[in-house]
Amino acid sequence: MRGKPIGGVRRAQLITTYGVGSMIAVGGESFMVAGLDHWPDSGDDQSLQERRLEREFRVSRFRLPPASDSDRYGDVPVVRFPDYHSCPQCHRLARAREFGVSRSPAKCRTCDRDLVPSRFVVCCPNGHIDDFPYFNWLHKGTAPGGSGTGHRLALKATGRSASLGDIEISCACGVRPVTMEGAFGKWALRKVVTCDGRRPWLGGDFSQECAELPRAMQRGASGVWFADIRSAISIPPWSEGVQRLVARNWNGLRDAPDVLDRVREMRLDRDGRYSAQEIAQAVERRRADEAGEVDHSVTALKTDEYQALCRSTEERSRDQDFVCEPWPDDALAAELAIDRVMRVKRLREVRVLQGFTRLNPPSPAAPRQRASLHSEENRPDWLPAVEVIGEGVFLRLSESRLAEWESREEVRARASVIDVAYRDRFARFDAAPDRDITPRAVMIHTLAHAVINEWSLGSGYPAASLRERLYVSDTMAGFLVYTATSDSAGSLGGIVAQVESGNLAGSIRAALERASWCSADPLCMETFAGGSDNLNRAACHACVLLPETSCEEFNTLLDRALLVGTPDTPDIGFFAKAL
Repeated sequence: MRGKPIGGVRRAQLITTYGVGSMIAVGGESFMVAGLDHWPDSGDDQSLQERRLEREFRVSRFRLPPASDSDRYGDVPVVRFPDYHSCPQCHRLARAREFGVSRSPAKCRTCDRDLVPSRFVVCCPNGHIDDFPYFNWLHKGTAPGGSGTGHRLALKATGRSASLGDIEISCACGVRPVTMEGAFGKWALRKVVTCDGRRPWLGGDFSQECAELPRAMQRGASGVWFADIRSAISIPPWSEGVQRLVARNWNGLRDAPDVLDRVREMRLDRDGRYSAQEIAQAVERRRADEAGEVDHSVTALKTDEYQALCRSTEERSRDQDFVCEPWPDDALAAELAIDRVMRVKRLREVRVLQGFTRLNPPSPAAPRQRASLHSEENRPDWLPAVEVIGEGVFLRLSESRLAEWESREEVRARASVIDVAYRDRFARFDAAPDRDITPRAVMIHTLAHAVINEWSLGSGYPAASLRERLYVSDTMAGFLVYTATSDSAGSLGGIVAQVESGNLAGSIRAALERASWCSADPLCMETFAGGSDNLNRAACHACVLLPETSCEEFNTLLDRALLVGTPDTPDIGFFAKAL
């Protein structure tokens, strides 16, 4: 895993795109990011603190992924994967060690040509991954017993087309050649191979028992690796600069018998930003948090954030992570039933990679399918994370108007179709649903998508750089649209300007009008069930779907009809009268 650098990626990509267990194409080669067991110590100056997530994951801190150009710390290690390679000249197909490959670049010693890593791998829903079983695929039904002496595989593309039927596998034993045609079928490997539970990102022999049937995939397919990310927005009191100072020096403050004396001894108040008393109070607050049994579930985190977003937090210092100020707009409350508008001038979001999945996106219905970032024997006290500094706008809907709208029988009937599909998703994994899908949940989610699409046209941000954060329950009814970029573009002011321009009502009305029609109508509006696991109704890529990095729910739980109504039943739309 160690050696000279072979390439570089941005830090944020090591959380969202090229995290542990994913494959990276570097030049003509392919590698897999190794587990956290093998990552170098990136030093305390590369640590991130987010108290609420630390408690949830039971870790002491989070770490920024090592910088690819760092001279002080090592790079993120990788392993060569897939193991199977082919030579474009002699067409030999074999594992890297059989070619004598020990370093990069991988070459065929006979032809002195760069080897081509296998295009195909096999994955299972439990996160395991392995090389495509070329030997078994070729010899199925006539396997002479083993891949040793007398068996020399070859892979050749006929060049007639780019289809799988033109990729031919042959063997020196004389068995009839076969193509890759049909290898990607769901049950194609049923009598060919079983899942070995292989986890190459951990190195060595860390296989697990597995009863799942593997599926063939292109190694560059998006379904080979899905990041399972948890995030939280830093809110008071943990967003205050004094708490970050305490977090950096917590080891020296944790057990101090006299906190004030220790603060003065460590000279933490030397720069004058915070007094010794303020720092001591922050230490006592953190001690109290550690001593109590505090609920840090997703629901509790969202509730805390919702309450912070609904109240004003003025700027008191330049190193403050959270600044949230109200913007009164009586027209919004009267015309659009939006009774609270908050300009979030500064926010900090910490995104943590907690695991990953293969074949299927992460789902609360199947937590067991999340693959681990490390071996069971070497659980680290940290997880990789990045922080995003940006801005946003929070909108809260009128609870009384929502209650009246949700009481309508036709509205509940419309949303119940999605709720039934959501329960069916959990039932497939013998699990109870984690929530009810209510009309307000679908409507507010669809509204967030419509607003992001509209604001991307006037804010200076593309839709992929904006992100939603939903706050919906019996006691919450709002959403936050904020910047999702991890560079300076995250705080250009374009989102807050949507409020301060004085045209917020006009932009939301424009978003609703845009959502009221779709180029795929009437088919889109009349769809009874669609999307992944039938969790959408009137929603498609021509109207309200977003880049998946922008959506909390992977573009599910959407229905335009609950926003604007349908031609036959206009009253089911929450905003039908505002158009």
